Amino acid sequence: MTYRPPVRDMAFTLNEVAGLSQLMGAGAFEDLSPDLVESVMEEGAKLAAEVLAPLNRSGDAEGAKFSKDGVSVPAGFADTYRKWVEGGWGSLAATPEFGGQGLPVALSVAMQEMWNAACLSFGLCPILSQGAIEALTAHGTDEQKNLYLPKLISGEWTGTMNLTEPQAGSDLNALKAKAVPQGDGTYKITGTKIYITYGDHDMAENIAHLVLARLPDAPAGTKGISLFLVPKFLVNEDGSLGERNDAHCIGLEEKLGIHGSPTCVMAYGEQGGAIGTLIGEENRGLACMFTMMNNARLLVGTQGVAIAEAAYQHALAYAKDRKQGRPLGSTLAPGDMAPIIEHPDIRRMLLTMKALTDASRAICYATAVAIDGAHAGETGDKRREAQARADLLTPIAKSFSTDIGVETASIGVQIHGGMGFIEETGAAQFLRDARILPIYEGTNGIQAIDLVSRKLPLGNGDVARGFIAEMRETAKEARSSNDKVLTGIGAALDDALDTLDKATDYMLANLKSAPNDCLAGASPYLRLFGTAAGGHYLASAALNGGNAARLSLAQFYAANILPTVHGLLGPATAGVESLHAPDSAVFAD
Repeated sequence: MTYRPPVRDMAFTLNEVAGLSQLMGAGAFEDLSPDLVESVMEEGAKLAAEVLAPLNRSGDAEGAKFSKDGVSVPAGFADTYRKWVEGGWGSLAATPEFGGQGLPVALSVAMQEMWNAACLSFGLCPILSQGAIEALTAHGTDEQKNLYLPKLISGEWTGTMNLTEPQAGSDLNALKAKAVPQGDGTYKITGTKIYITYGDHDMAENIAHLVLARLPDAPAGTKGISLFLVPKFLVNEDGSLGERNDAHCIGLEEKLGIHGSPTCVMAYGEQGGAIGTLIGEENRGLACMFTMMNNARLLVGTQGVAIAEAAYQHALAYAKDRKQGRPLGSTLAPGDMAPIIEHPDIRRMLLTMKALTDASRAICYATAVAIDGAHAGETGDKRREAQARADLLTPIAKSFSTDIGVETASIGVQIHGGMGFIEETGAAQFLRDARILPIYEGTNGIQAIDLVSRKLPLGNGDVARGFIAEMRETAKEARSSNDKVLTGIGAALDDALDTLDKATDYMLANLKSAPNDCLAGASPYLRLFGTAAGGHYLASAALNGGNAARLSLAQFYAANILPTVHGLLGPATAGVESLHAPDSAVFAD
């Protein structure tokens, strides 16, 4: 069974549920229409299904390879990447000034879902390049933009993000990589970076590394970090490639999953110093990097959606084909067996997979539409409102969706039964590949801290309350309908939002006076918020879609998933005492 992008559902969610259609026909998207969006997606779906998806299993089995000559990707990856570049897929949302198509970020996000659902190991490369494009567009010098952006946007060159070091994971205070000014506008970079996705490969002729490092006189901590552009091959003034830079992969990480993606240990300056140029201001590198990381966090959330969709399709096909047992009341002849999709518990698991996938997709797409609104809104107020919404939703999109990716992939293994534990069926790969998603680009615990401590207080809580009020309107509309099913969906959503209100009130009331109490409940609070938001978006789809399948899915979510928010209220508001009181007994040697 291979992956087939659900284009109609994706386009509907993008245009009608996430709200992209509201930005069409004016301003930057004057020529954009729902038909154009769907036609772009249909074309991309062919590449995803027919070219990319067949590489998923073979790429996992072969894996990336390291040798003295550098890193090579699995068979078929390089040829497929060239087709991806020729199709112009990397340029969708980039600025036309440097060769981009100027289409919405939200459309680009939907396409990223396709690439990653088809083959997550392949889809990682464009995600890193997109982040490099964002950072250079926002903070690069004119020279850097002119030399690098056309090639990165076209996909001829790729980009990376170099943060982590052996002694410095999420805590960037501990970074030790050094950058020494050379007096000519360049810097010599030395140090080791780990977990660098696509840090070296043979798919593109050059790689633009974005590297965090410290200047000799930099202040301690994160205030002393600068960001540098360090190419694999130096770039001449005319844009041609020069000599090899002193930036080398010295090994590949052996990983649980995403075997086709090279995760590199990078050494800078072991042969005298890697030459780099400063991006942005000295000692302001973290601010520049966050431009890249915020983009990456949304795209990682989209990877969670992607792996969930792929796992669901795989499990659905198996459940329709696999025959085992007889449902109660079956009219089958003695000795005959039914497809397992006819068993209630299998249907429950499949519906759970589908409902969680669609909910997380809507959250990610809505985040992307908010980013587009922040750039293309008709007025300054609308742009600021959209940016605030994007800020609020980004940690939810990243965490909720990647947790869903893991959970859905695990359910997929369960549906396959014992065969799910056997690599032959392919179900296990989804779970192995998905497991990194809640970890990288800021662990989900860090996202929860960000939501509670930084995003929830935006506008003294008005940004979050405004979104909750919007969700209330969806519940009101559903409850006011003449449809009994919609009325029930609205009531369940209202009930969930009552719980979200209580948890939000607790967080806002205690954040300054008892911050550790709020941090102790941050992760369950984020899950609560994401679950309620998913119910809102599925209810909206049922209200606006005129589609029996969407109505049924929203009904299932309202009956089986929305009620879980009530169990999260206690953990979200329990405070820190239960975490510290038993220290001496529980953690004793």
